[in-house]
Amino acid sequence: MSDHPERWTQATVYPDMWTDPDDDPRDSEGVSPDGELPTLQDFLSNYRLTLRMKCEGLDAEQLARRSVPPSPLSLLGLLRHLAEVERDWRDWITDADPLPKLYGARDADFEGAIADPAVVDAAYADLAREQAATDAALAAHPDLGERLGKDGIAVRELLVHRIEEYARHCGHADLLRERVDGRVGQ
Repeated sequence: MSDHPERWTQATVYPDMWTDPDDDPRDSEGVSPDGELPTLQDFLSNYRLTLRMKCEGLDAEQLARRSVPPSPLSLLGLLRHLAEVERDWRDWITDADPLPKLYGARDADFEGAIADPAVVDAAYADLAREQAATDAALAAHPDLGERLGKDGIAVRELLVHRIEEYARHCGHADLLRERVDGRVGQ
């Protein structure tokens, strides 16, 4: 008996994909968005969906399962981390005092990712709330060249940084999911 699950995919059309095109909620068919802002928003939306897809169908124990010691990395930790990061990004675009941390001190987002359904539900709710709040704050600034906050960060830079953060963590989610139940696919 091995603790390494057998690799598998749900896709039948393209065996290296996560799911079949007709079942994929990411809109990859048709014409791409026109303009820089809609393009950036589309990429961000698709990475957010990808992260959720990598977590679908798992129970609290599977979501909280750590990668390899000593790392506290888990899918649940990624959900919590990205909620914390969304909140932090709002601090970048304001001159106000920073918002309080959602989960506490450094790495508390990962360390507190325990196999408890209530923690899972809270993580999903926190992430949705923080994404919506950051999206709303940025919607007031459609000029990608506008500089915001104490450090004068450009809206474009913030959007690209958000895409980079989700893309990097979707790569982590690929590996974490494969370790949990063997499911693979881009």
